[in-house]
Amino acid sequence: LYPNLREREMMRTAILAALVASASAFQTGQMPTTSGMRLRAASASSAPRTARRSLAISPRMAFDMEALIQQSKDERLAHLEKQAMDSIKIAVENNENAVFPNAMIAGDCVITDLCHRLGYLKNGKVKIMVVDTFHLFPETMEFLKEIEEHYGFKAEVFQAAGCADKAEYDAKYGADLWKEDVEQYDKVCKVEPFQRGLKTLKTGVMMNGRRRDHGDERAYIDLYENAPIGGGMAKVNPLAYWTFEDCFDYIAKYKIPIHPLHAKGYPSIGDAKDTIPIPEDGSVRFVNYKFEGKKSEWLDYNSERKGRFVGLANKDGSTKTECGIHVAGAEQTFDRDLWVDGSAVAELSKAEAEKLTKGDEDAVVVVYAPWCQFCQALEPAYEELAKELDVKVYKYRGDEDREFVKASYNTNSFPTINVVKGGKATKYESEDRDVKSMKAFVEKSLKVSA
Repeated sequence: LYPNLREREMMRTAILAALVASASAFQTGQMPTTSGMRLRAASASSAPRTARRSLAISPRMAFDMEALIQQSKDERLAHLEKQAMDSIKIAVENNENAVFPNAMIAGDCVITDLCHRLGYLKNGKVKIMVVDTFHLFPETMEFLKEIEEHYGFKAEVFQAAGCADKAEYDAKYGADLWKEDVEQYDKVCKVEPFQRGLKTLKTGVMMNGRRRDHGDERAYIDLYENAPIGGGMAKVNPLAYWTFEDCFDYIAKYKIPIHPLHAKGYPSIGDAKDTIPIPEDGSVRFVNYKFEGKKSEWLDYNSERKGRFVGLANKDGSTKTECGIHVAGAEQTFDRDLWVDGSAVAELSKAEAEKLTKGDEDAVVVVYAPWCQFCQALEPAYEELAKELDVKVYKYRGDEDREFVKASYNTNSFPTINVVKGGKATKYESEDRDVKSMKAFVEKSLKVSA
């Protein structure tokens, strides 16, 4: 093809010159045209031999791939920042009483900082709301104090109704409520305080940190949506299109305060009882604004919450992936009571229940919790029992008054049936909860015939 050595050398020199020019142009963002390459090749072929030799031995110019990657990430983050801040501004400036329920996880720390940069924390246009479940890590509420001081705001904290602290909660609901019925636990410790908080703060728009990369349940959320709970209240998701990695890129860029448990291997932080490090050996951490270990364990799609809700299942047996707050219709899930609407079973007040254990009235009392599946199963048989007996048949809700029912009505679990005679409550110990078996126990205890 090239009959002599001189022509091959000339072509080689021209090609090298074109490659050098191409690399240089790529580094500056200007790709050379093919016509330009031909011109340079022609120039090289007509250049003196010494010049051609110089071109032939010149080192190839390399571009900095890492710098280009970082540049593209910086540009992406800048776009996401602007988009998130714009969404917050639109929500806040067009609605009254913007509220941010803050769980202090990585994404929530980003939103907190964005609200601060917009001036909304100090001027009070955005209120920070926190739900203390009484089962959080000790570090969580300490971290809340830290960011309150750092950003100059005071959070509105809501807890289980009627409970000032964990001791009062345990006395009222029981320390193991989350084991007995996790959905009722969600209602008592999360959903009800959450909704009470939104109502108390007269929320006009709510912002939260849900993202598409959280998993299938959130894969198609947008920046704006109607809330699935709370009567159609507007909701904004400033980080909807971010990834978990974007959140940590932002955190590192601005060196903002983050939850201390990220440095101990926790990608997400919820209740201490069901949150674990990922991997469990804690080998992946975010320390001093840098990752240690194999960060993909945290950053892969749907991986942030792998350490949440560990060991928990819904009533239908499915794996638990949501806390209950963001489930459609959550505020209506727990409204139903048992033995209502003309039931033969009468309800006892606390005063009446106390009086019954000190008086002479004969009665049958079931201590129950409306959320308990065994109480729900008992409902028709106990209703029929009330219709067949000649003594008064009562119900008393015990899940909100556990110390009293334990002391006065032999109750450690639900349902518990007692026959009361002469102020003394005798527990029905059998698990046979059919009408015939229960009626026989009542008659024997009261020594009366049907």
